[in-house]
Amino acid sequence: MKFVCNGLTLSEAVLKVSKACAVRTTAPIMECILVSARTEEVTLFATDGELSIRKTVKADVFEEGEICIPGKLLADFLGKLVEEEVMIASSERGAEIRYRDSASFIQAMGAEDFPKINLEIGEKSFVIKQGDLKKIIAGTTFCCAQDDSRPVLKGCLMEFGDNLEMTALDGYRLALSHVDILAKSGENSIICPARTLAEISRMLTDDEKEITLYTQGGMLMVGSDDMVIVSRLYQGEFIKKENVIPSRFTTVATLPRTELIASAERAAILNRGDKNNLITLDIAGDAVRISSASEAGNVAETVPASAEGLDLTISMNAKYLLDSLRALGEEKVVISFNGPISPFILQNSEQKDSLYLILPVRNAS
Repeated sequence: MKFVCNGLTLSEAVLKVSKACAVRTTAPIMECILVSARTEEVTLFATDGELSIRKTVKADVFEEGEICIPGKLLADFLGKLVEEEVMIASSERGAEIRYRDSASFIQAMGAEDFPKINLEIGEKSFVIKQGDLKKIIAGTTFCCAQDDSRPVLKGCLMEFGDNLEMTALDGYRLALSHVDILAKSGENSIICPARTLAEISRMLTDDEKEITLYTQGGMLMVGSDDMVIVSRLYQGEFIKKENVIPSRFTTVATLPRTELIASAERAAILNRGDKNNLITLDIAGDAVRISSASEAGNVAETVPASAEGLDLTISMNAKYLLDSLRALGEEKVVISFNGPISPFILQNSEQKDSLYLILPVRNAS
């Protein structure tokens, strides 16, 4: 194998594909990128068994062939050669990389042991605008669980009906959002890893352009231009959101979002080292008081509000509140409560296409 490619083009492609390389694995081949040179293009492919990414770039191919090169190492090395023309060739010593009058070698492996991944996925399909898909991914995935205690919660429930409705939760908070879909081959419900959705979002470059998601046999495939992402889907029972989201509330407050964010950020500064990063809201009449206290000091501020129902004092994790407020987009937000120890929800004042639920924290003081 031997080819020449623009350093910036190759570096960007390798960096994207390397996101699917395995880490801390007992199979070194899974840490590699399969580099295949054919006719006038080079295909890069990586997989960790759950997520697979393939990308093709134009290149001058002098000898066809393929080789497996450690992905993270290759990405870091090529990142220093973005202004060069780069030649990569396979040799007995591994992968030879030439640039200017210099040559380097990286240990490589044969392509015959690289896992085979089926990219022929197309039983069901769903068409959506790229901008809408990016929006719903950004508005939900931050609520996915990070640990492995319940693997299914590390993904988002995607339900394709009259629209795409996506749900994420980690045991302390929940995100629910929906956007329009343009076409579908049949109703479906899948649980897609949040990591996969993040990589899909990065590949979307034209908000007005359509993109198609394909599912089949517990797999998801998305392709855009010269890049394809394939992912295993999580299997299992997802929490029924209908059993979690309240339908009636005893206290409802409408507040200016930007002012509330700024005030909550200041209140959170004093508790940054605390596990719960606790702040307290006192809701009464035409104002909400935001406060926090720690050994470093205390903060107490007032934000104008329009409140209905019972007066209320409630404490919460500041990060959870701020994440939800930043995901909403209108000038006014509505926060609805059912007492100091029950979950509360946040929504835009006008457009109700997203909902965030947060569990409060019992304040020992």
